[in-house]
Order: sequence, then structure tokens, then C-alpha cells
Amino acid sequence: MMLQTIENNFFSQDFVAENQQIELPILKEKQIELFIKREDLIHPFVSGNKFRKLKYNLAEAKKLKKKSILTFGGAFSNHIVATAVAGKMEGFATVGIIRGDELGKNLKETLANNATLNEAHKNGMKFQFVDRTIYRQKNSFGFIEKLKNRYGDFYLIPEGGTNCLAVDGCQEILTKQDTDFDYICSSIGTGGTIAGLINASKKNQKIIGFPALKGGFLKDEISKFTTKRNWKLHVNYHFGGYAKHNNELIDFINDFKNKTGILLDPVYTGKMLFGILDLVAKDNFKAGSKLLAIHTGGIQGITGFNKTLKEKQEQIINV
Repeated sequence: MMLQTIENNFFSQDFVAENQQIELPILKEKQIELFIKREDLIHPFVSGNKFRKLKYNLAEAKKLKKKSILTFGGAFSNHIVATAVAGKMEGFATVGIIRGDELGKNLKETLANNATLNEAHKNGMKFQFVDRTIYRQKNSFGFIEKLKNRYGDFYLIPEGGTNCLAVDGCQEILTKQDTDFDYICSSIGTGGTIAGLINASKKNQKIIGFPALKGGFLKDEISKFTTKRNWKLHVNYHFGGYAKHNNELIDFINDFKNKTGILLDPVYTGKMLFGILDLVAKDNFKAGSKLLAIHTGGIQGITGFNKTLKEKQEQIINV
């Protein structure tokens, strides 16, 4: 089932992920077909929507003859490590502006305790750790100019990787084999992935999003990249907000893996699948409906997540 990747010309390859059917009693009872598109199998670090978002951005950076990539993210950001690994593959120097200046006080200790940043560092990424107040200025002209003065003429990729080129890449997640699905389901961070899915969807399909963050701002963000209206957000499955969790979510992820063999991450896909199956149980889909859930990857972040769970003496995710 693992997709075969070749790191030379990695982004020139056309990956078509397998749709794996999920067999669970609640689905049989409600007469619902559920499949998961295994985008997580593209690559251990540049997986799922991160591959899709970076594909055309890195092509544009090459076209503009840029030598380095600069981007933003938190300490456990899938986007940060994906950019570092992809940048190394494609011959770019990479710079990560990381939220949290306390992480830079002892870099050796930070790397020893953070698998995400350690992997990015091993792939050549340089870090600048900034306090949270300054980090909020990441989209301001003045802050970007200061970064250019320090790092030179870099190619800028926004936090989370979402821009027009990222949306173009995410449109390629859906293929001809997916036209018979009634619903396409996606977790949401910055909104780029679901915008691509909406743009690629057919008239008869409805796109359902499961935000990992609290707040209603995502509707406006998604609307920047699409004019279609065949989509809806279910905002009650964030489990308290970005990277928040409870024992019910961890139990669900472990139980889902035991029953299906598919590992979900606790920030995005775990919450999405929890939401999908809860909606199925509550009869939100009519009998005979066919659903496709997009596995957007993020598995690399479980190592750091489990470390935190162990420190709190909480149940960990079984990998």
C-alpha cells in the first residue's frame, strides 16, 4: 500500500493515493460507505497536503531563481519539517521563523526534546525564534523587510503553506476515481486544503470541513480561494482548539488504529474522523451515502505529542 517515492525529481511525480474502505459496525448499521484517501503515504515527512502545498511553490521558487525558502510555524509544525525536508530535496536553503523565543535559549536542549525541530535541523533548516508578540507581525511589510535584510532574497511561504499555488496543488488530491463520492471530508488548519478540494469537486458533491481551531474566521479565509458554495464546516470537533485533546480523542485514535490499521494524528485527522463517525451515528448522512475522508498526514508530529503526554502521565497514542 505504501506509495513508492524517488527523491530525485520528487515533486515532478504524480502521486495518486489509494482510497481505503473503512469497515466499522456503525457504518454497516447506517448503510454508509466510508473511504480514506491515503495521502499520508506519499512520504514520511512531506506527506499529504504538505506535499500538495509545496509542489507548485517550490516550482515557482525555482522559476524565480531563488536560492532559499523562508516560512513560519510553531515548534511542532508539520509544515516546518516538510519545508525543511522538501527544501533539501530540491536544493534550497531553508529558514524557519519559529513562534516562541524561549526555544532559542538553549538550542541543543530544544532539539533533544523536539523531534519536529530536530528533523528540520538535520535537513539544514536555520531557525529564528521570536516571541509571540513579534510573531503576530509575520504578515506585515516591515517585519518581512527586516527578514530580507537578514536572510537575503528568499522565497516566502506563509505559515501553514497556504497561498494560491498551494490551493492549486491541493486541487490535485481529487482524481477521476473520486467522482462518485457524495461527500468529501477534510480537516482544516489554514483553509488551503479544503479550498483546493472545493475547487476540484463536482456539482453533485458536498465538501465538509472539520476545523482544528476555534473561531469562525475560517469561512472568510476559505472564501478567498474559491467561489463555489458546495461546502460546510462542522466547528464542534476541535476538542478545545489547536493541538488540544482529551482522553476521549486519544482513545478514539487508538481504537481506530486497532480496528482499521490506520494511524491518525491528534491535531487534524483524528478530530476529523471522530467528527465524521459522530455525524454518521447522528444520522447526518442518508443511507446509501458514499464518503471520502482525506488523510492529510501529520503522523511525524505524534512523537512530540506522545512525549508531552508521557510527561503529563497521560495515555499515549499507539504507533
